[in-house]
This record gives sequence, C-alpha cells and structure tokens, in this order.
Amino acid sequence: MTNPASGAPGRTRRRLAVAGAAAAAALLAGATPAQADPLLDGDKLILTNGIASIEGASGGGLASWSTIAGMETDRGIGLSAHVTGIALPDYGWESHGVAVGIRDRVELSYARQNFDTRKVGAALGLGEGFRFNQDIFGAKLRLVGDTVYGSPWLPQISIGVQHKRSLDGAIVRAVGAKSASGTDFTASATKLILSKSVLVNATARWTSANQFGLLGFGGPKGSARTLQFEGSLAYMLTSRLVVGGEVRTRPDNLGIAREDDAHDLFVAWAFDRHATVTAAYVDVGSVATFDGQRGALVSLQLAF
Repeated sequence: MTNPASGAPGRTRRRLAVAGAAAAAALLAGATPAQADPLLDGDKLILTNGIASIEGASGGGLASWSTIAGMETDRGIGLSAHVTGIALPDYGWESHGVAVGIRDRVELSYARQNFDTRKVGAALGLGEGFRFNQDIFGAKLRLVGDTVYGSPWLPQISIGVQHKRSLDGAIVRAVGAKSASGTDFTASATKLILSKSVLVNATARWTSANQFGLLGFGGPKGSARTLQFEGSLAYMLTSRLVVGGEVRTRPDNLGIAREDDAHDLFVAWAFDRHATVTAAYVDVGSVATFDGQRGALVSLQLAF
C-alpha cells in the first residue's frame, strides 16, 4: 500500500509550479500591452485631429488649427491623407497631400495645389485651362495645452511654418509677384469645450502670399509679410458630426486685381473612425479680376 504522506511533497511541488506559472502568465499578460503599444495607437477622440486645411496642415478647411494630424496619442505616430476639390464659378481648385503626427506633438505635412483657370486662362493670355501649381511643405509644433483635456481655460497652442513653392515662377512674376516662393509662419490656439460641444480656434499668420501663394508672393502694393487672422467656430451636433464657419483675412499685394478675405460654412461627418468627409460653402471673393468667386468645397480625409 502506498503511504499517502509520501506523495504530499510531490503534490505540493506540482501545485507550487502551477501557481508560479499562472502568476508568471498573469504578469506577462499585464506587462505586454505597456511594452508593446502599437505604433499607430489610434486612440484620439473622433474629429479631434481636425481635417486637412487647404495647405495640408490639420485644421478646419480654410484655417490652420493647433491640432496635430493623425489619430495618435502621445504614445505613437499618426498618418493622414486627403483630397479636396473646390468648384468656383470661373475656376477649379484641387489639392491632395499627406501628413504625419508624431506623439501628438509634431506634425509634418505636404500638399500639392492645382488651380485651373478654365476659360479665364484664355482671357488672361495664358491659354484656356491653364493650371497654376504649388507645393507646400509644412511643420507644426504643439507648445502647451490640449485641445480636449486639461484646463478648460488653457487651449492647445502650436506654432507652424509652411514653405510654399510655385511651379510656375515665370508666370506669377509676370502678373506682378515679387517671388515665386515664400514661407508663412503661424501661431494657433484651439480648444474644444466638451461641456458646450463648441470648438474655438484663432490663428495668426505672418505671410505675403497672393491667393494662398498660387499667384506668388508680394507685389506692387507690398512685398513684406503682414499679420493676418484666421478664426473658426464649430459646434458638435454629435461625436461624429460637426458644423461651423471660418474667416480668413489675406494680404492684397498684386496690382492687377484686389484680393478679398475668405469665408466658409462647413459640415464634417466622420462616417468611420478613420474617414471624414467635409462639405462647405466657400467665398473667396475676387480672383484675378473675376468677382463673386463663391462655390462648393468637398474633402475626403483618411486618418490613422
């Protein structure tokens, strides 16, 4: 007959081994998420990354905001891509680009703008359907604050730079621009007041760009940079649907035609966590002697 006491140490050792293995598994399971956070964590609240502005930086369409592109938090890297079209009575405008957000602190962006003169091109001696083209390289740095969290009185504040380069240098100089390339500097403050479902943004832009840079920089009326204002006010109808409006002042440098301030009214719908479509009514005023340039903007953005 087997002595029951003789098996006790063996059973005890087995129980201790099982318990130790279980504890180790639990420890590893608890440590794995912290040690293996995905690079694309995608944990931002929907729409708090903004949409692509016309220069490619994250913002509200016409205006740049202090937001950082992508859906990343301060633990990862985010990506976004956009395509935008604007239909005006006498012109067509299209842009596409990409942006990278790094730890919700730094944003790097690129956009290509194409401005179709349609029949106006023939009237201006450029040829019907002539297109002005521009590359924009941007960078943005979040200094303090958070768009959503933290103090309700401290907005997220960012500074940015956008280097713009016309691909039609000879022509923009022929219409009076001093230079075919230039650099804008921005400082933005943005806050989403969750209790009121209201987002407010104010941006100061130091620029000499004509028609956002498509017609070069500076001119007979002035060649130095001037301080311009961009303001946005938006209301969140739901967590996925936002309506709002913007205003953007602009320098008036060219002698051939005046340049007006721009306005828009927009609605942005995040129909998927990673996809947002925006539609807007846009008024850019006079463009190259043709007044009343009001039309529709449609933009699609994918963000991760």
